[in-house]
Amino acid sequence: MKILPLSVSIALTMLPVVAYAQQGAPNGEWPSYGGDLGSTKYSALDQIDASNVGGVGIAWRWSSPDNAIVAADSTIMPATFKATPLMVDGVLYIRTSLSVVAAIDASSGRQLWAFDPASYEAGRPTNLGFNSRGVAYWSDGQEARLFVATGDSHLWALDAATGAPATGFGGAGSIDLLEGLRRSVPRGSYQVMSPPLVVGDLVIVGSSISDGPRYMTAPPGDVRAFDARTGQQRWVFHTVPQTDELGHDTWEGGADAYTGNTNVWTIMSADEELGLVYLPIGTPTNDWYGGHRLGNNLFGESVVALEAATGRRVWHYQLVHHGLWDYDLPAAPALVDITVGGRAVKALVQVTKQGFAYVLDRATGEPVWPIEERPVPQSTVPGERTSPTQPFPTRPAPFERQGISLDDLIDYTPQLRTQAETILANSEWGPLFTPPSLKGTLNLPGWVGGANWFGAAIDPETGWMYVPSRTSPIRVQLIEAPAGGSDFRYVRGGSQSAAGPQGLPLVKGPHVRLTAIDLNTGEHAWQVPLGDGVRQRLIDMGVPDSGPQGGGLFTGPLLTRTLLFIGHAGARDGGAGGPALLVFDKATGRQLRAIPLPETPHGTPMTYVAGVRQFVVVAYGSGDDAGLIGLTLY
Repeated sequence: MKILPLSVSIALTMLPVVAYAQQGAPNGEWPSYGGDLGSTKYSALDQIDASNVGGVGIAWRWSSPDNAIVAADSTIMPATFKATPLMVDGVLYIRTSLSVVAAIDASSGRQLWAFDPASYEAGRPTNLGFNSRGVAYWSDGQEARLFVATGDSHLWALDAATGAPATGFGGAGSIDLLEGLRRSVPRGSYQVMSPPLVVGDLVIVGSSISDGPRYMTAPPGDVRAFDARTGQQRWVFHTVPQTDELGHDTWEGGADAYTGNTNVWTIMSADEELGLVYLPIGTPTNDWYGGHRLGNNLFGESVVALEAATGRRVWHYQLVHHGLWDYDLPAAPALVDITVGGRAVKALVQVTKQGFAYVLDRATGEPVWPIEERPVPQSTVPGERTSPTQPFPTRPAPFERQGISLDDLIDYTPQLRTQAETILANSEWGPLFTPPSLKGTLNLPGWVGGANWFGAAIDPETGWMYVPSRTSPIRVQLIEAPAGGSDFRYVRGGSQSAAGPQGLPLVKGPHVRLTAIDLNTGEHAWQVPLGDGVRQRLIDMGVPDSGPQGGGLFTGPLLTRTLLFIGHAGARDGGAGGPALLVFDKATGRQLRAIPLPETPHGTPMTYVAGVRQFVVVAYGSGDDAGLIGLTLY
């Protein structure tokens, strides 16, 4: 390990300037990844508003320690920097893509200390490689710790003031997360990229496991809780139920003994008042073929509520039965109190890759509006047995295009339409949940959404939810597994491209959209394209300008009392130019401003008050050029 201390003394006074909502980031700080344990991504700050947002500019930049590490060893290559920092008592805390943890002065952007566990020396982590979402913060009022789960599967506890490993936690400040799993797991097949969830004195940890396994036996995705002081394991929840556990009968032929994945790779959430932790669980091994794991496969692709103190299951709701589409739950369940038909509801909202928002009572798991089991197309792949039905919410309506029909294909010109129909004819296609096939099946949405890992933002004062999403079909073709290289009958193969003619999208736009939903009524309030997308290309082809088509890379949303912020790779004022922080009117979806950024943002923005000023901070970059940008009013 490497500790990189900087001599520093800090005396920052936090001056609350607003009254705070019942949920959201408290006291002008940002103590959890999503602002609060309910993952609302909301702050009641209102110093920056529609009248003055034009005066927001860059206050400081912080350079990630990863940059120097990569410069010294070019064989180490971090992914895009997707983390969101925390802010507590005037200090920002961040985990880099290489699992370095740093503390940063929230006013100036000056680094206070950095701790490098050198986890990258174990090699590239599985699945998404060197990837990060952030850290977790814990305090008992006397001692404060940061918790980071690394790419080489260790959980570290650090002194928040100095960055030194916390004495008394595990061995010299860390525990090995491969120890205590119910079967042996190679280090290279298991990692953690999302921040742990801290609830009381417990640190709850998920895992990231390869999405492209070659064998039926894969690392288990069990979720575990550890004591924040000692590192001792307090409980474990088996995401694939074992003998005599509820749901064991949904795994036929002994599949519970070897099936892995079924993991929580993304962010979790919690309601401390109810004493519940909410797990968004992913797809079992493997994503596209389940002939070796027949049955509905609880708790795959389910929201599961656990008693935080014990890990006991309180309720669950499965959103996909016997998943075959990589529709793993991508984001933290968001918590909000709403009023439906005059009745107060403590709600949980799970946004999904398939473009649904499932709204449940977070105390009981009961749907707030009916969710119907509807017939879906069945598989023709030998050995496969799909569920005859899947759950469809009756409200809210989907926020993303679902399934493919002839009417969905682009028709900007007759020639383009004919070419799109030819592409479609090369694959199976149909409504949502059309299963993978030997010919190849076009799925819409594909594995990148709908919604993705950054999820939605929720205003606890109004009960409105804001979710960015992507219309992105994929093609899934199954082929016979190569002899000696796999014990699956079929594996994913063939072309995965679902591109349209002449490099255009196959289906009509918008191809990226931003949707506001009133959760009190279940009605869409507004929906707008996010970014220009292929707009200029169509104009250059002689197609009349029909406005923004939606497209490009974007971040998760940040919501304040006054505004909605989303980072974008290329959407400045006028719909052109380079990277920007887009600012929207919450009530209408009208873009108010595009604040130019010098680099492409990748992390979900956050906000806080330091001194007397409101800041907005966002992570940018990858490789040897990554860091944070802090913006404020001038």
